[in-house]
Amino acid sequence: IEPNLIACNHPKSCKLASRQVKGERDCAKYYWCPRQKVLEFRCSAGLWFDVDRQICDFKLKIDNCEKSHDASTPRPLLATEEPICPSGQLACADRKCINRDLFCDGQIDCADGSDESYCDPENDPNGPVRCNANNCTLPDCFCSTDGTIIPGHLKPEETPQMVILTFDDAVNNENWEIYQKIFASNRTNANGCPISTTFFLSHEYTNYRHVQKLWNDGHEIAVHSITHKQPELWWTFNATMEDWFDEFAGMANIVNRFAGIPLDELRGTRVPFLRVGWNTQFIMMKEFGFLYDSSMVAPRSDPPLWPFTLDYRIPHKCHGSRQRCPSRSFPGMWEMIMNPFDIEGHICAMVDSCPTHLSEDEIYAMFMDNFNRHYTTNRAPFGLYFHTIWFKEKQNFKILLRFIDDLIQNKDVFFVSNYQAIEWMRTPTPISQLNNFEPWKCKKDIEPNLIACNHPKSCKLASRQVKGERYLHTCFDCPDVYPWVKNEFGLEFK
Repeated sequence: IEPNLIACNHPKSCKLASRQVKGERDCAKYYWCPRQKVLEFRCSAGLWFDVDRQICDFKLKIDNCEKSHDASTPRPLLATEEPICPSGQLACADRKCINRDLFCDGQIDCADGSDESYCDPENDPNGPVRCNANNCTLPDCFCSTDGTIIPGHLKPEETPQMVILTFDDAVNNENWEIYQKIFASNRTNANGCPISTTFFLSHEYTNYRHVQKLWNDGHEIAVHSITHKQPELWWTFNATMEDWFDEFAGMANIVNRFAGIPLDELRGTRVPFLRVGWNTQFIMMKEFGFLYDSSMVAPRSDPPLWPFTLDYRIPHKCHGSRQRCPSRSFPGMWEMIMNPFDIEGHICAMVDSCPTHLSEDEIYAMFMDNFNRHYTTNRAPFGLYFHTIWFKEKQNFKILLRFIDDLIQNKDVFFVSNYQAIEWMRTPTPISQLNNFEPWKCKKDIEPNLIACNHPKSCKLASRQVKGERYLHTCFDCPDVYPWVKNEFGLEFK
């Protein structure tokens, strides 16, 4: 061997920087794992990923760059052969006793965090009991043991088959023509009134002149958040009570101010990515005055599930990867459960998440097969849930129109909004009496100043939050800055 390599006569300790090793790790990189796949993402330039909050944020706000993953927490000792704690208390995983009502309240009280680690509807020690139909009566409470019972115990042949179309995200010139064609005046239900739908609005790019027109035409407007921010799991695990109020109460106030829709008519919510926000979301909804949520996806069942109120434990498993359904009772609040599609064994909630390789006839057959699963059994409301990207394929638009036009020929099928469906469930009315059912009659008596937008405004506004300028289309006065969460304008909503 070369003599100068036999011995280390001049050792050196080299201190070197590295993005890959601890201390200089790549803090902008994060991973998302849907359906047992690992997908790698990066935050935008200048931002790092916050593992605790599950969002990208400015570097100065992040002090956990060295943390690589969420640590798991142990299970509390709620049921043991011999009692550990005195009456009214339960044991943490380390056997420390704390008051029972401190479990699953959103605040960590056990040193090991175990009091907040198993807080699903099945394990929350303070959760509601299963349905007690004797103590749950309409119009403000509805439940059944398995979720399949028709309200009012009507027979299926007496029950109208409700079809609920919903559309998520912004309403603007990209989809306005689609909505105008779908909801043409000649498409009417058996009572002679136009078919209606529910729009779950997110803020960015929404044209509030269009929103006002949709509401004036009898459609329901509901709330889908201001920012629709990513990553998806932020909504389930990291959004605080303040975040929920900012995003949903803030959006309701934006719609109220710029579309002129009264706050008491903004009744429903849907969380971005259908990421249910545990009890935190529903506490916000109760305090602000929302009536219903439509974010929970049911497991596929036959017969399908009817919507229910959250007085009692939900009648199904909390379905989906890392979902957190509410574990407490929220009396009088409705869950407009989303029964999924089943296509060749593939289960999908939103229509645009279903297989894309199908032909026109196969998509139509998928619609009809799933519709008949409702129509021929317990007639639970049949939902078709869309993002308008699905209509970029022209055949898809034709299929939906064909499906609607075929179904409205049936005198027992009605296209209604989520709120109209709730109104029917509150007062179950047989098909033979629906012509006199007030909540489904044609919309009248709109405030004169809201019928038309005589002085439309297009406001070009700067925004630090969206890093540029945005147009705000409204029939009302322009604000000074673009409406967003926690900016000068948004603070008016608190």
